[in-house]
Amino acid sequence: MIRLALIASLAAAVVCAQSAPRILYTKTFPGSDPEYVAVTVDRNGLVSYKETPDDDPDTFQLEPDFTVRVFALADKLDHFKKPLESNLKNIANMGAKTFRWEDAGETSEAKFNFSTDQNAKDLWDFFELVSSSERAFLELKRTVRHDKLGVWDALLKITDLWTDERLVGTPQFLPLFDRVAGDDTYVHLARERAAELAEAVRAWSGNKAAQ
Repeated sequence: MIRLALIASLAAAVVCAQSAPRILYTKTFPGSDPEYVAVTVDRNGLVSYKETPDDDPDTFQLEPDFTVRVFALADKLDHFKKPLESNLKNIANMGAKTFRWEDAGETSEAKFNFSTDQNAKDLWDFFELVSSSERAFLELKRTVRHDKLGVWDALLKITDLWTDERLVGTPQFLPLFDRVAGDDTYVHLARERAAELAEAVRAWSGNKAAQ
C-alpha cells in the first residue's frame, strides 16, 4: 500500500509539473555569441537554459522575486496573444526573438525583432539577465574544474554582474564559491573574492526571506 501511495504521489507530481504554466524564450542571432539561446521558466521557478537546439539543458532554481516578476510581465502582455513587433523602419537586426506561453494545453506566442512595449522590453531584458548569468556560471564551473588560474577572471565577471544587479539564479553559484573559498590550491585573491561573493549572496537571500 505504501509503495502504491508513493507511486501515485510521484505520478501526481509529474502531472502537476507538466500542467504548470511556463514561459519559453528563444533568440536566434547569427554572428552573435551565442547565436542561439533557449530559456524556459516554470511557475515554480525552475529554469532550463541551452545554447543549441539539441543541447541537454542546464537547469537551476530562480529566486522567488524574479519568478513573480517574469510571470507578472507575461500577464501584462496577455500571455503573448498580441503582436509585439514595433514595425519601425531603420531598426537594426537585433535577433529573432520569441516569447511563448504554455499552460495545460493553452499555447500562444509572439515573435519580434524589436518592441516598443515596455513590458516586452523588460521581459526581454530579464531573459538577457538569465543568459549572461548562466554563461558566467558555466564559465566559473569550467575554470573551477579545469583551469584554476582562470577562476579569478571568471569571478571578476560575476562580480560585475552582481554589482550591476544583473545576476540571477544565485543559489547555484554558492557551492562553487564555497569550494574556491575553502581550497588553498586556488590563488589567494580568488579565494577572498569567492568568500565575499558567497557572503553577499547569502546576506541578500536572508534579507529577502525576512521581508
